[in-house]
Amino acid sequence: MSTSVADYLLDRLRAWRVDQVFGYPGDGINGIIGAFGRADNDPKFIQSRHEEMSAFEAVGYAKFSGNLGVCLATSGPGAIHLLNGLYDAKLDHVPILAIVGQTDRSAMGGSYQQEVDLHSLFKDVASDYVHTVTVPEQLPNVLDRAIRTALSRKAPTALIIPNDVQELKYSPPGHEFKMVPSSLDLTWPQVIPDDTAVRRAAEVLNAGEKVAILVGQGARSASVEVQQVAERLGAGVAKALLGKDVLSDEIPYVTGSIGLLGTRPTYEMMRDCDTLLTVGSSFPYSQFLPALDQARAVQIDNDASLIGMRYPYEVNVVGDAAPTLQALLPLLDERADKSWQADIESKVARWWETMDSEAHVDADPINPMRLFSEASPRLPDDAIVIADSGSAADWYARLLRFRGHMRGSLSGTLASMGPGVPYAIGAKFAASDRPVIVFEGDGAMQMNGLAELITIARYWQEWTDPRLVIAVLHNNDLNQVTWELRAMGGSPTFIESQALPNVDYAGFARSLGLEALTVIVPDELGLAWDKALSADRPTVLDVHCDPNVPPIPPHATFEQASNAAQALLRGDAEAWGVVKQGVKTKVREIWPGSSS
Repeated sequence: MSTSVADYLLDRLRAWRVDQVFGYPGDGINGIIGAFGRADNDPKFIQSRHEEMSAFEAVGYAKFSGNLGVCLATSGPGAIHLLNGLYDAKLDHVPILAIVGQTDRSAMGGSYQQEVDLHSLFKDVASDYVHTVTVPEQLPNVLDRAIRTALSRKAPTALIIPNDVQELKYSPPGHEFKMVPSSLDLTWPQVIPDDTAVRRAAEVLNAGEKVAILVGQGARSASVEVQQVAERLGAGVAKALLGKDVLSDEIPYVTGSIGLLGTRPTYEMMRDCDTLLTVGSSFPYSQFLPALDQARAVQIDNDASLIGMRYPYEVNVVGDAAPTLQALLPLLDERADKSWQADIESKVARWWETMDSEAHVDADPINPMRLFSEASPRLPDDAIVIADSGSAADWYARLLRFRGHMRGSLSGTLASMGPGVPYAIGAKFAASDRPVIVFEGDGAMQMNGLAELITIARYWQEWTDPRLVIAVLHNNDLNQVTWELRAMGGSPTFIESQALPNVDYAGFARSLGLEALTVIVPDELGLAWDKALSADRPTVLDVHCDPNVPPIPPHATFEQASNAAQALLRGDAEAWGVVKQGVKTKVREIWPGSSS
């Protein structure tokens, strides 16, 4: 039997060790879907409920496996639906290949059904590489380049294959003029830093007395070296959200997250330091970094296009984090005076006491912070933890103490709503032997999560470890935006936009054969987590939370507080509840051991 272009496509993906493709069928990819059947579903086709979920699942897979994520969609609307997930990959620097169908070549340009100018559609999100296969001989080169580009630039790329081309007999490129053969092998180098740049960086760091280190996801392979540098310099270490799993939060000088969702120890460290070392992060919010004339600074990153941004760095070193820090370490002076680091450690210890105290402030019915504080010590050391966008991300950033080999992520730069559950599905296909935990707002659950529970119900029995816990913050409010309206715009709650219909999330999960628990009593949270983390199948925790517990940044400005107060005075429906919970929470911040 002759091999079609679609057959060869799957064969080439197998050669690239692609184990699964996250997709949704449609007649624009009928040729490829037929090839999956002839290939005995190798690579495995993972069917989502929506193409956007396919893209998010591919992103989750890539984030937690370190490998290429592949998603597949039909022409027209299917391709359009991929965009949000692909932008998530683009902004968080994740390697994704999107394969999409197109109408037959004979119909292109004829305003045909589902005909969309896919090059224009993808020219921004897949700007590193997007191409259309028009003849069989073109396929291996275009596919290989799309994969290599995605992996090397950590970016989404797109491959467009018209429906009629999928059905053509495959013939390889020859040795003739204007044929472009291709090959598979790919070996990655280490990016070794320049010696002079390393010496200049050491001079800056040695001159500092109050050194702050900021790490992002680019430092994940250099956790040991980051610790060695911090201990040599007597520094504290803050983490960008995408770098939350770089260092254990049990290390006493790790100050936690930075930014609007950050911790007070991080805020104070950046406010008071005289030297900044940034490793593997392009954290965008410069207002949370030291004042521009305050600190001398060094940045280390292996991507020269992202270096030197955000802050007036004195030395910008291009290199992979681990070898660069290894080259730097022998040149760094051991600090005799560790009082700066000791002060940071005392502030970090107080912060964790404060967070635990605030989590136990009474609320109606459950303080959402307690959902996280009860989970934190119970999370397995090999857990993969995911937060959706919204207030779930606030508490994820501030209250969860990562340790061991825990991994974690969220839609960091795009901050898209709704990737939590599809990320988890991708994570389970990346590491089916590891437990996965998702913290999901009820808005995100209604937007995407409920439908993807159906996908979980379909596939969970294939996973080595069946534990996938989805904790829903059930408060019937689009809570993060509600608080942003109050604090940033000074606007009272607009019920018509912010209120959500009440849904029985546990009941829906139970109807699919999943485990489900509804929690409305705070003291039952610990037992609920214990049951969920020992269950023999995926579990939904439907936790009824108080929407009036404020996600107050520990460094909230007077302007933000004033705006929130004005919003309440203008007739916010929850004014009294907000004031009551805000006061109680702030009392615990000032006096962690007090009762309220």
